[in-house]
Amino acid sequence: MPELPEVEVVRAGLAPAVVGARIAQVTVADERALTRHAGDAASFEEALRGRAITAAARRGKFLWLPLEVTSNDGHGDLGEAIVGHLGMSGQLLLRAPGAATERHERVRIDIEHPVHGELALVFADQRTFGSLAIDHLVPSPDSAPGGWGTDAPATPSQVAHIARDPLDDAFSDARFSRTARAKGSAVKRVLLDQTVVSGIGNIYADEALWAARIHPETPASDLSARAVSRLLAEVRAVLLKALAEGGTSFDAQYVNVNGQAGYFAHSLNAYGGGGQPCPRCGRPIVREQFMNRSSHFCPHCQRLSR
Repeated sequence: MPELPEVEVVRAGLAPAVVGARIAQVTVADERALTRHAGDAASFEEALRGRAITAAARRGKFLWLPLEVTSNDGHGDLGEAIVGHLGMSGQLLLRAPGAATERHERVRIDIEHPVHGELALVFADQRTFGSLAIDHLVPSPDSAPGGWGTDAPATPSQVAHIARDPLDDAFSDARFSRTARAKGSAVKRVLLDQTVVSGIGNIYADEALWAARIHPETPASDLSARAVSRLLAEVRAVLLKALAEGGTSFDAQYVNVNGQAGYFAHSLNAYGGGGQPCPRCGRPIVREQFMNRSSHFCPHCQRLSR
């Protein structure tokens, strides 16, 4: 599943092309792409036609495109947004107007930008676990901007339960430390809990824990405040490096808005390295089952205290 760096690469690529654009036409080719939308395909198409996009925002693994507030949207000053989640294989691609249908294309939004002219925003999804929806915006409890790419202190209601991510200016290290150290579950499980900290998935959890020399099964309550601080620093370092390298692409599903793959896969130290030598000590990286997925770690560098 795309994690924070992959989703942020998409958001940053969309922003120049969609912010300020007006939606000319919407075509839903597969209604399975609207599983989080309250209405049907016809209502989705009709509600967006003619609306202007005012920002391109992200919190954790969720994207949203706020829409200009209209007198009849029914949600007051905060208005509505197109909310997107890429799921396992979703892609948001920018294409020339009238471009051929993409393989696995589910939704096409034709837009008109005052500078870039006509463009097509295409949502393609091979496995159909991703989705688009129109959702109303709700106030941020902390009054800070809802996420990257927006100054508005609001998020879609479907995103309101998602915690801030470690790169968010409003993220509280102290709050995260208190919450994490109150949990007796494995520290990797805490990192993957999007209500505690968002944007971190299996890849970057393994990489950050390896860098911090913390075993993924260590109970979070056993960590000192200093260890949590060290872990957060490594999480940020890994996420920023992945962002700089365009994210992690193992196959053609993880791409930016132009269909190009990221290359952080070449910088991985632990994830996917089962049986390979640890870059730090040379001993084999171990792969173990964890929450219906896998953990990759070095048992020598990341020792589990008993």
